[in-house]
Amino acid sequence: MSAKRNGILALLAAATFIVTGVLATASAQENEPETAAAIDYDGFLMLTEEVAEIRAKRLIDLDKFNRMASKPNTIVLDSRSADAFAAGHIDGAINIPFSDFTDERLAAAIPDPDVRILIYCNNNFTDDVPPVPVKRSPLALNVPTFINLYGYGYKNVYELGDLVATDHPDVHWVTSETTSDD
Repeated sequence: MSAKRNGILALLAAATFIVTGVLATASAQENEPETAAAIDYDGFLMLTEEVAEIRAKRLIDLDKFNRMASKPNTIVLDSRSADAFAAGHIDGAINIPFSDFTDERLAAAIPDPDVRILIYCNNNFTDDVPPVPVKRSPLALNVPTFINLYGYGYKNVYELGDLVATDHPDVHWVTSETTSDD
């Protein structure tokens, strides 16, 4: 009987130890400060899914890009780095580097969320030299730029879908030496 009683006591002790450990862990997790960054990957995936069909319908050729760019309430946005923009860009484009996208920065540069925004990136150009070195296709800047603009509330975004050279006469490429102010 004593061996049986000792076995039962041992099982109870083990069960108590396990339950106490589980409760202590749960309590500690509830009391710990949040250490995760303010990052919502699942939200990003949902936004990407929402944008996919819209983006596919908003890929435009160079002729339509230029026609739209000449219309009122339209801006051409270059989201490459400030250095790349200074080295060359489509004439009339404004520069907001992608890494600078915040509610405040976008609202300051683009106060009207309904404005039509035309975007392009390095991967629209065949040159593959600075300031437009080609990036890996899945990592082309147009994709996150489109998704982020849409996520920040700019729903009227169109993307250059053509592949052209910067010296193509219809691209209207300018450098710091050949700006439209000259």
